[in-house]
Amino acid sequence: MLWPMRPVLLLCVLFAACAAPAAPIAAAAPERAAARVLDDLHRLASTADGEAYFELFAPGAVYIGTDAGERWSVGEFRAYAEPYFAQGRGWTYAVRERHLAASADGRTVWFDERLDNASYGECRGSGVLVLGPDGWRIAQYVLSLPVPNALARDLVERIRALESGEGPVEGGGGL
Repeated sequence: MLWPMRPVLLLCVLFAACAAPAAPIAAAAPERAAARVLDDLHRLASTADGEAYFELFAPGAVYIGTDAGERWSVGEFRAYAEPYFAQGRGWTYAVRERHLAASADGRTVWFDERLDNASYGECRGSGVLVLGPDGWRIAQYVLSLPVPNALARDLVERIRALESGEGPVEGGGGL
């Protein structure tokens, strides 16, 4: 009597074995794909490949830079960055740590990453990628400078002095 049940039992075991790991693998796929886009973003910026770099952004994307006034559309960001790229000058941000999380439908990924830059030291990138007809694209990228709490009050005072015209301007802008 056991022989007729073997094919049914075997099918149940095979189905369970195949179905169980599929959910975690499928759930991780959007994060892996988004991580590749972010890796490409940093690589292309470092090699000053502006054309390919800006292809990674979704239509209507926003780039928010470290300066309070830097909230740019892709077109505005391109206008700012292309002169650097045209001279072969890119910028290099090395990823130190990255966290990604996908929406339940797997079409949106949020991320934050700790970055190292020769000029600015430790930075943070965060944002959103969306899955569109042409694949994963960056819908928002925010570059920020983490400030140690012990330095925050002094830094805020210096920023206020600068904005009021009372403080000296030190350093310089740029990527």
